[in-house]
Amino acid sequence: MSAPTTTLGAAPMTHRRTLEALSGLLLVLFVAMLSSTVVSTALPKIIGSLNGSQTQYTWVVTATLLTATATTPIWGKLADLFNKKSLVQIAIVVFLLGSVVAGFSQSAGQLIAARAFQGIGVGGLQALVQVAIAAMIPPRERGRYNGYLGGVMAVATVGGPLLGGLIVDTSWLGWRWCFFVGVPVALVALVLLQATLRLPTVRRENVKIDYLGATLIAAGVSVLLIWISFVDSSFAWVSWESAAMVGGSLVLLALAVWVESRAAEPVVPLSIVRQHTTALAILGSLAVGMAMFGGAVFLGQYFQIGRGYSPTEAGLLTIPMMAGVLLSSIVAGRLITKSGRIKPYIVVGSILLVVGFALLGTIDHETSLYLVGAAMFIVGTGVGMTMQNLVLAVQNTVSLKDIGAASSTVAFFRSLGGTIGVSVLGAVLARRVTDRITHDLAASGIPAGGGSGETSSLNLNALPEAVQHIVRAAYGDATGHIFLISAAIAVVGVIAGLLLKPVTLRTSLDLPDAARSAAVAADAVDGAPALDQVPVDGTPEGVATRR
Repeated sequence: MSAPTTTLGAAPMTHRRTLEALSGLLLVLFVAMLSSTVVSTALPKIIGSLNGSQTQYTWVVTATLLTATATTPIWGKLADLFNKKSLVQIAIVVFLLGSVVAGFSQSAGQLIAARAFQGIGVGGLQALVQVAIAAMIPPRERGRYNGYLGGVMAVATVGGPLLGGLIVDTSWLGWRWCFFVGVPVALVALVLLQATLRLPTVRRENVKIDYLGATLIAAGVSVLLIWISFVDSSFAWVSWESAAMVGGSLVLLALAVWVESRAAEPVVPLSIVRQHTTALAILGSLAVGMAMFGGAVFLGQYFQIGRGYSPTEAGLLTIPMMAGVLLSSIVAGRLITKSGRIKPYIVVGSILLVVGFALLGTIDHETSLYLVGAAMFIVGTGVGMTMQNLVLAVQNTVSLKDIGAASSTVAFFRSLGGTIGVSVLGAVLARRVTDRITHDLAASGIPAGGGSGETSSLNLNALPEAVQHIVRAAYGDATGHIFLISAAIAVVGVIAGLLLKPVTLRTSLDLPDAARSAAVAADAVDGAPALDQVPVDGTPEGVATRR
């Protein structure tokens, strides 16, 4: 039902109306995050019950990240062209279907395929929630609301592992309910969005979606990740298979860049990517994504397989990291709204990520849980101060009509970093665990034939007690090594944060007209007033209709 028309330059909504509209969006974000966190502590038992391997364990996570990464820029571009509210609802439906299919999976392969389909919906949700919030709230005020986002993220991230652990530890539920549990929550989110969300839609003619570019990007990344997963196990680093896959990936990605540079409506606009702030935010998001997803996804496995805790106990042990996310995102969000400055928080958060992962890099299967908890809290604090604020930094530099493409571009590269991080670190972990188990089995006099199964299966209950001890020690000791790699990756985020220009977030929803924007950008270098001090009285492009 349409309400009176309004322009893109309309005044921001009141705090009460904003909170009402945010209710459904925050619930959507909660559902999307819960889909990953509820599985994190349950995944060792899920893969064990399906007789899956360490490679399949990694791909259950990677499949979702990969399809989410590939579809995020498409969702973002669609948000610049069509009704944002309808797109969010479509993404929820796709997510729901994927969740139901995943819950009925009978093998690890089926679960991976279902999670890949679910990732299409996740890609839409992670892009469109940011886009919708940006369409309602000016950048300066968005810092405060990012605190609410951080709170929802923390609740989902803390509650998810606990819920997942309880589900798999409860005999009359079983692991399948890890996927079914989000269905009623998503349905409630659909109802709330229909009742509360009102967003502007820009009417544009001759719309073209660059499906070719999106396909080339997805194909290039997929081939590279498949190579990472199987190199050194199925074929050698220096082999015709490696040359074909790496070369093919580079060719596909180069073609994608060429197509994007010539497309009328590119899914990843190169004009936005080339901007100073956007380029650095992308670099920082890549590092944060690789470090955060790549490192944190294996914590549940470390506590259960490496330390012998139950899924519920593993969920409880991850609370320090989520507490760090909650506190830092809320506090940093309010301070950013008060001062309008964002760079200091991104820099400090990036440094904390490096410190936290460096501490986690020292752990083994006997490390004190107090040290592990302190390191996780530091990592969580760093995530809370960087992840959302990197998106906010980019949103501050683009006009409202490009907010979808800009937001989804940053989310795309963060998800891409996470996908690569999980694949690379998972492959490293699998190699080190296999080598360590093979060595220790031989040293213990256990026949090598029995070791082959142990190195591939995560079903520890089916193993003799002596072999269980060897497997636990191998996982516990190898996990610290991948956290050291995460720390090294996170250094890139520190560099990107330091190179960001110190700006004051604007208080208007949209940028001034093109001429004034150029003048303000030029003056900002010489210390002139920031964007939020320049009145917005230009006539925006297009007419919006609230739905």
